[in-house]
Amino acid sequence: MNYLFTSESVSEGHPDKVADQISDALLDEFLAQDPSSKVACETLVTTGQVVLAGEVKSEAYVDLLETARRVINNIGYTKSEYKFDGDSCGVFSAIHEQSADINRGVEREIPYDQGAGDQGMMFGYACNETDNYMPLSLDLSHILLEELAAIRKEGKEMKYLRPDSKSQVTIEYNDKNQPVRIHTIVISTQHDEFISPSDETETSIEAAETEMLRLIREDVQNILLPRVKKLLPERVQALFNNDIILHVNPTGKFVIGGPHGDSGLTGRKIIVDTYGGKGAHGGGAFSGKDPSKVDRSAAYASRHIAKNLVAAGVADEILVQVAYAIGVAKPVSLFINTYGTSKVNVTDAEIADKVSKIFDMRPKAIEERLKLRNPIYLETASYGHMGRHPKMVTKTFTSKYIPKPIVREVELFTWEKLDYVDAVKDAFGI
Repeated sequence: MNYLFTSESVSEGHPDKVADQISDALLDEFLAQDPSSKVACETLVTTGQVVLAGEVKSEAYVDLLETARRVINNIGYTKSEYKFDGDSCGVFSAIHEQSADINRGVEREIPYDQGAGDQGMMFGYACNETDNYMPLSLDLSHILLEELAAIRKEGKEMKYLRPDSKSQVTIEYNDKNQPVRIHTIVISTQHDEFISPSDETETSIEAAETEMLRLIREDVQNILLPRVKKLLPERVQALFNNDIILHVNPTGKFVIGGPHGDSGLTGRKIIVDTYGGKGAHGGGAFSGKDPSKVDRSAAYASRHIAKNLVAAGVADEILVQVAYAIGVAKPVSLFINTYGTSKVNVTDAEIADKVSKIFDMRPKAIEERLKLRNPIYLETASYGHMGRHPKMVTKTFTSKYIPKPIVREVELFTWEKLDYVDAVKDAFGI
């Protein structure tokens, strides 16, 4: 019997994502000046206000307020009518020095003896539903909002768009766990009040709101969805049909949004950040944390393992779990689940044993393998940390507190590289 599965995404202008991006921008600033920085930065955003909190151990001096304002403006919160904009919002910092007790458990004289920054379990997941080995429902949810943001920033169509938006995609699967069609798409987007009522009567107000909603729905159908389809491979385009249930701004008017509509907090979209509800999640957030925090680095490393295993042909779907004790370098466990899709003649436990010999999961080894001590994190803080495309970029960091700009060439999304496929094939005789 066919079944349905749903994932959601949120835009860069969603209040929780605003908070994530500020936290990761601060992390990048610290790492650009001092790659050994230890950072755990949280952000709260609400009407006209940003609160920064957390712990830092670094030789860098970062202009926290300017960094937060720059991120907010770049997202698109540049107008006072939004009740939250980069130039006028208040920014309060309560960042202080990292606990010496935590630091003592992490740093070691021998670098590869570096202990985990905390206890906990982290998960990585991959499947062969999409070219980037991500669940299709989440992949489409992200693409819808990335393209909606692109339309907003181009400023040629749908000129009423504001930064805050959400998407949700439901996929129908057959009993072989194969996607057969897109069942439902939900788009909720903040917008200007671009049609005014003819008078103050309830009838006129309702008529104006109805007409706005009609135009937004029409634009989603005729502008957004065709642009998204063009970005997709033919096999995914074939899943679109005239029977898709489409909900656009189902509550009606969505003028009040962003941090004025809802407060935002770092780390409150961890399922959007990972696999959209597929696989599993250990509960730890990513943004604002340097790679000594295994919540982040080991989750990236687990995704790297899962993706390379699936790409190598070990299984069609794989979940990887790794767990740590604070201050201890070697993981306390490594677990593999292939959900019965294994293509190799060994048990999942034997797969895990081979994986532990291929991939060094000590925190320092992960940092080195994935080049995580670089300022690469702002780009991860919206539209998902997983399923992205590795690429080299040049970043420039300027501040009134440093004598000259810092220019760094860095590689983004290294955990998405398929650089261990040959090693996996050799280990499994594929």
